[in-house]
Amino acid sequence: MLSVETYPTLGEAAGAVGQGAQYLAGGTLVMRDVNYGDQSFSRIIRSGQVDRDIRADAGGLRIGAGTTMAGILASRDAEFLHPVARQVGGPAVRNMATVGGNLFAQHPYGDFATALLALDAQIHWADGRTEPIEGFFAGRDNARGLVSHITCARPNAGDFRWLKISRVKPKGVSVMSIAAWLPGGARPSNVRIAFGAMGPTPLRAKAAEAALNGQSLDEAGIAQALTVCTQDLAPQDDPLASAWYRQEVAPVHLKRLLLGGRS
Repeated sequence: MLSVETYPTLGEAAGAVGQGAQYLAGGTLVMRDVNYGDQSFSRIIRSGQVDRDIRADAGGLRIGAGTTMAGILASRDAEFLHPVARQVGGPAVRNMATVGGNLFAQHPYGDFATALLALDAQIHWADGRTEPIEGFFAGRDNARGLVSHITCARPNAGDFRWLKISRVKPKGVSVMSIAAWLPGGARPSNVRIAFGAMGPTPLRAKAAEAALNGQSLDEAGIAQALTVCTQDLAPQDDPLASAWYRQEVAPVHLKRLLLGGRS
C-alpha cells in the first residue's frame, strides 16, 4: 500500500523523509518509479512550501529547489542556464521537472546537475546545512534530508559553455553532457569542467581543468586537456552507449565545446 503524506513546511517534510519514503517534487522521477511498481518505498512525502524563487546578487545566483526547468527558461537572471534547461525533456517534462529533483536523478539523467557542478554550486538543506555540490554527490541520498535551494556562480557572458550529446535530438537522454566554466577570457584560469552520464553522478574532469588553466583556447592550448580529460571519469555501459564508446568520444566532444564548434 502506497501512502501520501503532505506537510505544511519543507522542514516538517524533511523530518518525515526516511527509510521507505520518497519526496515528491515535480514527480518526473518518483511517479515513473510508481508506475513501474518500485517496491523500495511505501510512502510519498509532499510539502505545501515550495521554493521557486530565482534571484541574482553580487554573490551569484540563488535557485529554489522547487524551480522547474520552465521556470529557469522564464528567468532573465538565469539566462546562461537556458541552453541546459531547454534540453531537459520536452515541454511537459520541463513544466514539472525541478532543479532539486535533477540533483537526485540517476545515470544517465541529471543534465542540469552537471551544469551546477561546473558552476561550483552550493547545496542548501532545509535544516540549514550547506555543502559543496561535490560533497553532496559523494553522499547523495534522499534520506539525508531535503534540499531547500542552490546557489551557484553567475558567469560573465561567454564564460560558461554547454554541450549535450544524445541520439535523439534535441531532447533525448544523454550519451554524455559537458559543462565548462572558463573564467578569464582567452586564457582562462580556475577552470571547471564537468561531465554528465560519465559516471554514477556528474563528475569533474580535474586533470583536464589543470591542463587548461592559463592556456589559450585553440588546438595547441587545449591538446593536453583533451589527452587527460577521461582520467577522472568512470563511464558505464547502458542501452545508449558502452563505457568504451563514451571513453573514446569524450575528447572529441570536449574539443568541440572548447573550440566553440570550430573542430
